[in-house]
Amino acid sequence: MNELNSQSWVASQKLKVAIDGPAGAGKSTVAQQLAHKLGYLYIDTGAMYRAATLLVVRAKVPLDHQMAIAELVSHSTIELAPADANSQSKVQVFLNKEDVSLAIRQEAVTAATSAVSAVVPVRELLVNKQRQLAKDGGVVLDGRDIGTVVLPDADLKIFLTATPEVRAKRRYDELCALGEKVEYETILSNIVARDHKDSNRAVAPLRQAQDAVMILTDHMSVPQVVDTIIKLADKRQA
Repeated sequence: MNELNSQSWVASQKLKVAIDGPAGAGKSTVAQQLAHKLGYLYIDTGAMYRAATLLVVRAKVPLDHQMAIAELVSHSTIELAPADANSQSKVQVFLNKEDVSLAIRQEAVTAATSAVSAVVPVRELLVNKQRQLAKDGGVVLDGRDIGTVVLPDADLKIFLTATPEVRAKRRYDELCALGEKVEYETILSNIVARDHKDSNRAVAPLRQAQDAVMILTDHMSVPQVVDTIIKLADKRQA
């Protein structure tokens, strides 16, 4: 599919594309590039939960104080904007009008995101916002429950995954690039623990939707994954 045909098709179809998968599988990078190539709106749901978590971490609210967490998040604003030419992140994230695009990638935030995202009022607040943004189609959303909970009516559902070792290496490289001093083994341990938490949490657990297509990204480049999804979208059109 060439760029011109892609743009023309997307304008008429207005698909809702849901990309789910565990941490470090490349969801946000793939989703952003896919949305850009197709002319769709990219909604980084993970960044929204990270922003909520950053708020909790900064306020030093214990992760088991769910009512306090819900109260804190309910009185905040979380907004997304396309990354500009000077941005170092995939998408600009604003927490109470402050640009926290890089701050939400800190390891302390990563370690606490699963717990914060499992707080029911927090999920309800952000899921409603995500559904509102996606209601007219022409969007790509990524997360852990997009195809199962947020947009069960999505036109195309993708489940991206990779082995824990590959995902840990990607996370390690990302943090090193940000100047953080981290240990690979610690990151691997955290990813395994987060997989368990995400898959076994009571609210919206991580799982592959029955009608989702699994893509294993261990030995695939981002452009290869994006092209694969575009071909799947073509089939939805046929």
